[in-house]
Amino acid sequence: MKFSRYNIDPIIKDNIEAQGFKKPTDIQFKSIPHILNGEDVLAIAQTGTGKTAAFAIPILHLVIANRKRTKGTKALILAPTHELALQTTKAFLTFAQGTAVRVVCVYGGVSQDEQIAQLQAGADVIIATPGRMFDLISQGAINLNELEILVLDEADHMLDLGFIKDINDLIKKLPSKRQTLFFSATIDREIKKLAYSMVNRPIRIQISPSNTVAKNVSHGVAFIEMDHKRFFLESFIKKYPAAKLLIFVRTKVRAERVKNALDRVEIESATLHGDMEQNEREDISNQFREGTLKILITTDLSARGVDIPNVDFVVNYDLPESSEIYVHRVGRTGRAAHKGTAISFCSPEERELLDYIQENLATKIETLSIDNDTYLETLNLELEAKNDWKSLIKANEVALAQKRKGKFKNQRKNK
Repeated sequence: MKFSRYNIDPIIKDNIEAQGFKKPTDIQFKSIPHILNGEDVLAIAQTGTGKTAAFAIPILHLVIANRKRTKGTKALILAPTHELALQTTKAFLTFAQGTAVRVVCVYGGVSQDEQIAQLQAGADVIIATPGRMFDLISQGAINLNELEILVLDEADHMLDLGFIKDINDLIKKLPSKRQTLFFSATIDREIKKLAYSMVNRPIRIQISPSNTVAKNVSHGVAFIEMDHKRFFLESFIKKYPAAKLLIFVRTKVRAERVKNALDRVEIESATLHGDMEQNEREDISNQFREGTLKILITTDLSARGVDIPNVDFVVNYDLPESSEIYVHRVGRTGRAAHKGTAISFCSPEERELLDYIQENLATKIETLSIDNDTYLETLNLELEAKNDWKSLIKANEVALAQKRKGKFKNQRKNK
């Protein structure tokens, strides 16, 4: 089915076509009709599946159709991070261009004065992070008495950030007669409990098996000593100087350490983490999106909602703590119809973590091999679309053993 056949506002259709979209993705195909029909939806969908458009397109149509009936904010979309809120706002504004729908984004880390002014001018759709939204509600700057649609986007991450009590408090203040859309990358007992406390006889949609890496992403793991990771990263970057790399680390301290290591070998990079001002984070994200910045080092928290096109490689400098996070990370490359590659550096200390990730992952992580002669100098990576991992990362232990053996011989000679 093509978008042109949907019963949605003609202006929205024109905007969809202008973006080059002809047919809906799976999540869009399965969600849009139910949302247009006013039904509650519980959708389990990974990042990169087109879920934002899956709710943005029908919500905009419903707002346009009902706008003359009542005034006030009709739709509220809650997002866990600033980046995702801004990304969602961009999608809404793109599809709403030429309509009279007013979209306002509210998030923390910046002055609230401009946001309050926009709200006072009128907002049909509000896209918000929970913290700033609750602040503005307490100040009387947001009135949700006429709300008709509530969306929780990336609900699993919202719970991880500790927003569950605030969300439950919010529900009590909303009109009981409303449409609720619940989107999450994962589903567990706590997610189910929250979801079914909010929705009414929902349509459940699950797009792909849990913890599945997209078919167009090649992904493998290299076994590297912790202290040697920076050398392999340097070598890899120099092998692919024009590539756009997204590098994941565990903490903001680690992010700065990796950047300092790259600075020492005159490789330009930038970090993205929670200690940075919001304006700085937006500027760095835009540079990376536009390609003026090729190497971005980030934590998982900051990367949520960062939708960057044409990321050539994802590098897990530190292994994530779960298979869900692994899928989210590697999903930053290979977006839409493009192919992508993800490589994880695994130290001996992380082997147990790797086993845990692999055990809960629906796809196999290929083991890469290191050329012994070029260990600590150059990664012999031949990453092709056919997933040919031959001659990749081998004999790490042999190289280290030879190095220790040579050191031992020198010590004996000196005695």
